[in-house]
Amino acid sequence: MNGIKTMILMVTLTLMLVFIGGLLGGKTGMTFALVMAFGMNFITYWFSDKIVLKMYGAKQVTEAEAQELYSMVRRLSQRAELPMPKVYIMEQDQPNAFATGRNPQHGAVAVTTGIMRILSREELGGVIAHELAHIRHRDILVSTVAATIAGAISYLAQMAQWAMIFGGRNSDDERGGNPVAALVMMIVGPIAAMMIQMAISRSREYGADAGGAKIAGNPLHLANALKKLHMASQRIPMNASPATSHMFIVNPLSGGGLLKLFSTHPPIEERVARLESMRSSV
Repeated sequence: MNGIKTMILMVTLTLMLVFIGGLLGGKTGMTFALVMAFGMNFITYWFSDKIVLKMYGAKQVTEAEAQELYSMVRRLSQRAELPMPKVYIMEQDQPNAFATGRNPQHGAVAVTTGIMRILSREELGGVIAHELAHIRHRDILVSTVAATIAGAISYLAQMAQWAMIFGGRNSDDERGGNPVAALVMMIVGPIAAMMIQMAISRSREYGADAGGAKIAGNPLHLANALKKLHMASQRIPMNASPATSHMFIVNPLSGGGLLKLFSTHPPIEERVARLESMRSSV
């Protein structure tokens, strides 16, 4: 199922790039966009995890450098029957975490310095187990590809803005530099990026919560962690890209109103309630 989702995302990127290329550069723009699409699809499949990790300045650590964290990841990975993922730490005050990697053999878990400060050992274990559940469910590739695609669409919207400012050639064969089309793409581009992120179902988080609770052995550890993380994320900002916000265990972007309505994360209250209802079954 995740393979189909990935294919749909890549096809969507290809069609959107070709469409935008045609609006901005006519036939020449469409050809350039098609070549760009193939290159970007290749990059997102093989290197999207490295791109996201670098985006947040995540640094890989060894057992000697972070013994307690590394040992925790190794113990929980064994319980989940997964290969040992790489472990990364991000110098971020906001407590948060995410997993990445195109498959379990290339998995990685990244946590912020903030999360290691405010969570107990048991709560941090619940968070790590949640991220390992993402890896075990093989939905990490979809997340990283979606993040890169959404970022690319937002970038194309900026290209449309510059095209509108500087104009373009018009001829009988080319209809590039259309200011109206560029204006439309400035508006539609970011919206399309948001919709692609929302295509990653909220059920993915519910599934990782349930899987993480089983790996950790106690759903209340993750439930208590989510409460702390949600409160802290509202107080402590993170310079996070909207294109990658869906990868984190809690939304790193604070806000309400329409932003909350279109959040890629399920409501924390619902996630906690589901975990608390699992107490007798784990």
